[in-house]
Amino acid sequence: MLSARPAGRSGAQTAGSVPAKEGRPGNDTMSDPSLTIRQETTDDAPAIERLHERTFGPGRFAKTAYRIREGAGHLLELSFTARIGTLLVGSVRLTPIRIGEARALLLGPLTIEPPFRERGIGQVLIERALAEAKAKGHRLVVLVGDEPYYAKSNFKRIPRGRATMPGPVDPARLLVCELADGAFDGVSGSIRPDWDAA
Repeated sequence: MLSARPAGRSGAQTAGSVPAKEGRPGNDTMSDPSLTIRQETTDDAPAIERLHERTFGPGRFAKTAYRIREGAGHLLELSFTARIGTLLVGSVRLTPIRIGEARALLLGPLTIEPPFRERGIGQVLIERALAEAKAKGHRLVVLVGDEPYYAKSNFKRIPRGRATMPGPVDPARLLVCELADGAFDGVSGSIRPDWDAA
């Protein structure tokens, strides 16, 4: 079951702007309860782009996942920002794609301001995005990332060769999350933008 809070916390977040006090044992915890997760708006674009630039640098434009996202554009209704007070400290986006003929979503980029990492904000954003995607009837989400981190949100490695990206990607980092039981059964093929959904 998906939760909009980090593992170990109870309670669910609603679709609006929601406070989420969080922290992890052994780390400095956030004592400021003003963290809010909000649906992305068009007004957020400049601040998110600056965040991506600081975090990933110009090399992001060469990445295969970036080129797919650029082709289709992300869905505002499934993309979220994290703020502490009025400061934007994180962002996650979902983009419509196809794996073969199956519809899916591509998660990313997930970006957190460096001073605010290791506080669970990324997990909160992921859980919120997955919960909203599931509520809207989506069944599959894929991403390129580190399995140990994303496994906490039920992502698992796609078997080698079953899905391919249109550029170089480490197969061990190509992950999938089923939002419905058996959603990935029988799905295979190339990953590409879903032009019809964009």
